[in-house]
Amino acid sequence: MTQDNDGLDSLVRKRIRALRVAQGWSLEELATRAHVSQSTLSRIENGQRRLALDQLVTLARALGTTLDQLVENTTDDVISSPQIDSAHGLMRWPVKADPGMTVVRQRLTEPPPDSPARLRAHPGREWLVVLSGTAILLLGNRRLRVVADQAAEFPTMLPHAIGTAGGPCEIMGIFDRDARRGHQRGDEHGSRGPGREDRDRPSA
Repeated sequence: MTQDNDGLDSLVRKRIRALRVAQGWSLEELATRAHVSQSTLSRIENGQRRLALDQLVTLARALGTTLDQLVENTTDDVISSPQIDSAHGLMRWPVKADPGMTVVRQRLTEPPPDSPARLRAHPGREWLVVLSGTAILLLGNRRLRVVADQAAEFPTMLPHAIGTAGGPCEIMGIFDRDARRGHQRGDEHGSRGPGREDRDRPSA
């Protein structure tokens, strides 16, 4: 066995034990759920028994994960830098584990739109946290104040927009695949609620 395979073998064993402990399960409980003997599971975790594919599949299922995640040995960089849109004070980070998700950091300086017709709705879900200042979130017929360290999460099929409450505000938002596409389509067709000058600003 190569050194790389030895490292992966050790990583998988540690991962099995860590997932079991995180669930608060004893060796006996996981062994019962995975339909293996307690002694077999103990030897697997301690490196005294060869890892068999059929047992790994069963253990992954019992631990609520997948075989791919259990044996994953990615070498991708852990640290990533944002894509910066300096014209709009916008930074974006893709989520490597889920390319459909995007993290956005935005500095807002304008209040939300004053016309309900300028609110947008599209498939998806958005989450945001206010890093500094106070944001005003328009959500359907509601007007919500979101202060620093508070978060908001909502389905984007509700008409929505976001702006500041009298001063600059900085937010961090997470967009799922549908929400991201909704914003991109709005940009492409010029139908973004708060206007063309704000086309790269997340509605929320």
